[in-house]
Amino acid sequence: MSALLEQRLFARREAEGLLRWLPVALGLAVMYVPTYVDLAHGLWQQEAHAHGPIILVVVAWLVWRQRAALASAGAGRSAVLAGWAMLAFGLMLYAVGRFQGIALFEVGSHLPVLAGTLLLLLGWRAVARLWFPLFFLVFLVPLPGFMIDIATAPLKNFVSHIVESMLYGLGYPIARAGVILMIGQYQMLVTDACSGLNSIYSLAALGFLYLYLTGPGTPLRSAALLASIAPIALVANVARVLMLTLIAFYFGEEAAQSFLHGFAGITLFATALLLLLGLDVLLLQRLPAWSGPGAPK
Repeated sequence: MSALLEQRLFARREAEGLLRWLPVALGLAVMYVPTYVDLAHGLWQQEAHAHGPIILVVVAWLVWRQRAALASAGAGRSAVLAGWAMLAFGLMLYAVGRFQGIALFEVGSHLPVLAGTLLLLLGWRAVARLWFPLFFLVFLVPLPGFMIDIATAPLKNFVSHIVESMLYGLGYPIARAGVILMIGQYQMLVTDACSGLNSIYSLAALGFLYLYLTGPGTPLRSAALLASIAPIALVANVARVLMLTLIAFYFGEEAAQSFLHGFAGITLFATALLLLLGLDVLLLQRLPAWSGPGAPK
């Protein structure tokens, strides 16, 4: 009976602790709902940033899992000072990004605004409890244009070269001019979306989430999985371009650019995910000592 009363008392205190977040949630909604609406009509419609809504949903779910941290005690003096500084910086980023149309600043303001709010209300312990949802918001931020420009050109050349070499070795009539693949009577342009950069970014988010949910195991396992993200994404992207090139050769360019193009994107993601999971299983089989209480079974 006493245990039941304690449980109800704990639930009541948790509910009361969460209620104080209602004004904060309303304030954040006033700030960021217009941002999400703009993103939904803009960046999130592009393949490079289509993962944005998924990141938001995952962050909300991760915070809900740690909701007990949101009902904890108040902040200390050092946390309050740091919280005000971080919140002020975040609001400045938001204002500049919102009024100047700089998505990098507007979306990037999520991190200091939320971290500063947590510090003000709950202190460093709550931030430590919620470190991963805060970190995961990094993948909501669009990549800077200069970074995309620097990375996509060599990646596109690499992917197109590998596809050309594979198909030429299999006897297909294929040639390449830069990032243009000519197979039969058709020409296929390896675009920025096919460079692999988007895949690396999305797969990195998935890899970090996978490690967080399954438990990092040992530093060696974590390092091996994270180091495999870029090669796996490139392999999956080569498979995508290879598939589209063969579709164009056998069924025509229209087939490659229609529904099958989207299907190839799904295939890319599924291939990358299976390769990542397969690598982890292989690591756990080869080195059973890596298996820990948080390791996948």
